[in-house]
Amino acid sequence: ISWRMMYIMTNDKDIIKYKKFLKSVLSQKRYKHSLNVSAAATRLAKKHGADIYKASVAGLLHDICKEMSGVDQLELIKHSELSVNPLELRTPSMYHAIAGSVFIQKEFNITDEEIIRAIRFHTVCSDKLSLVEQIVYLADLISADRTYDGVAKMRRLSSKSISRAMLEALKFQITSNTEKGNFNFPSTVNAYNEFVLKEKFNESK
Repeated sequence: ISWRMMYIMTNDKDIIKYKKFLKSVLSQKRYKHSLNVSAAATRLAKKHGADIYKASVAGLLHDICKEMSGVDQLELIKHSELSVNPLELRTPSMYHAIAGSVFIQKEFNITDEEIIRAIRFHTVCSDKLSLVEQIVYLADLISADRTYDGVAKMRRLSSKSISRAMLEALKFQITSNTEKGNFNFPSTVNAYNEFVLKEKFNESK
């Protein structure tokens, strides 16, 4: 990352404001995770030619509603302009992503569609994600605080190929959900199929 970009991101008034707000509403552990995801998203954006600022902001704010009450999250979800699958409404752990995408618009007047969508889909994914949105999805999985089996492989893949990393991440997510007896959301399955197609197309070239 260039010194100019680092200076902008360190001294940007909005980012300073976002960090101050996050400190006031998140536990220390969740706040640190947010910083780590932002850092991972920034590195991936630089590596793969995506918008560094958008990736950094979306990574920073992705869990902004994580520790908000379920009632308050549901109230925000009512105002989502992006579709919400009924299965998500039956899974409280998914609320924060939808709520967060609404909250940042109301609280910070963020109107950038990629930032909004990156936060909205950082849990269930989608087959229509931009590069920035894919990067934030992956950054949440490979942030410095993650220690699950296979995280080192995921970090290597993310550095080499976003498409291959997305396929591996979605395979991991679907397998994990299945083993735990949890829902596999339609958007997750659709995204998996989309990246299978992409990889098969690349192989056939």
